[in-house]
Amino acid sequence: MNLNTLKYGQVKVGDKLPELKIDITSGLIIGSALASRDFTPVHHDKKVAQATGLSDVFMNIITSNGFMGRFVTDWAGPDCTLKGIDIKLGAPNLPGFVMTISGEVKAKDDATGVVSVAVEGVNNVWGTHMNGTVRVALPKEA
Repeated sequence: MNLNTLKYGQVKVGDKLPELKIDITSGLIIGSALASRDFTPVHHDKKVAQATGLSDVFMNIITSNGFMGRFVTDWAGPDCTLKGIDIKLGAPNLPGFVMTISGEVKAKDDATGVVSVAVEGVNNVWGTHMNGTVRVALPKEA
C-alpha cells in the first residue's frame, strides 16, 4: 500500500501498477460474502455450490469489485478518491486458487484529475476472473 498519495502529475498513461496476488480461501469467500450481506448459498454452502456444478463455494461479485477498487486505491494512496468501477466477471474464483491482479493507466482527464486504470484479475486455474476500469481522482500539484 502506498502511504503517500500520488499526485496527478506523477502519473502517465501506460504506467503499470505493481501486481497483487490474493490467495483465495474458503474463509475469504464466505467471510466477504457474509460481510457484504450476500446470503446467496453458493457463496457459503459447499453442497449448494456443488449442485450448480462447481466443486466448492465461489467468490461473489461484491468481493471482486472490492478487490478491484482496493488494488487501485492502494497504489494511488490514502488521499485519492474512488470515482467509479466498471467490472465484468469471467471465470469463478474457488478456494485454493490464486488471483493475480494487474493494471495499467489508460487515460487521464486534466480537467477533473481523474485517472482511468484498466484492471484484470486472473486466477491460476481458469484464467480471467474479472476485468474492467477503475477511475480515481488524484490531487493536483499544489
